[in-house]
Amino acid sequence: MGTRPAFALPAPLPGATRMATEITTPVGRAGRGRARAEASHSASPGAPQPAEPGVVEEQHVETWRLVTLAQGGDGEAFGELYDRYVDIVFRFVYYRVNDRAMAEDFTSETFLRALRRISTITYQGRDIGAWFITIARNIVLDHVKSARYRLEITTADTIEGRDAEAGPEAAVIGALTSARLMSAVKQLGEEQRDCVMLRFIQGFSVSETASVMGKNDGAIKALQHRAVRKLAEIVGEDLR
Repeated sequence: MGTRPAFALPAPLPGATRMATEITTPVGRAGRGRARAEASHSASPGAPQPAEPGVVEEQHVETWRLVTLAQGGDGEAFGELYDRYVDIVFRFVYYRVNDRAMAEDFTSETFLRALRRISTITYQGRDIGAWFITIARNIVLDHVKSARYRLEITTADTIEGRDAEAGPEAAVIGALTSARLMSAVKQLGEEQRDCVMLRFIQGFSVSETASVMGKNDGAIKALQHRAVRKLAEIVGEDLR
């Protein structure tokens, strides 16, 4: 994913030195995850496929085991977390900034910040992916504020893998081609746009979306409903 900036490791994680260095280079421990990421990045980013509930629970247990190890200074464990979540972070950032090089830089910065803050995260019954996305979202928002950058979101991918929790809103989103959807999403307000991206493009649950956006589940459901209704108004006859 390109050249990574040098950084100082936090004292609580001396064992992560090797892994963190490898994130900045095209070889070593993180190369395997990067190869998968770059294969995915070679085309416009798509959405993750849904998993069975039992599988998801097992993945959460294993993921938090890696978090615990990383908090104890295990750089290999943090490297596994990088491998698992680099794609989803890149997709989120790419949809926000519509620039590959910038998305790669912000993705790298996300994991560097996460490495420094890994000791602060505690288990809350949710996928740690929401934590990584929260960091990435804050980086993008900081960029938008400092540079007064107006987001442009484009893609040619078909939106897939929406979970059943979305209900009728998913059917509305599914009625659109990606190009029409993204053109309409650009016209939403920032919160509605983030909600649509997290719920339907990233495949996050209502609870995970709420965690990222700093809202409760009810607020996310209401925001999602308003966002999809607005999309229907924007697209108009194309949905019929």
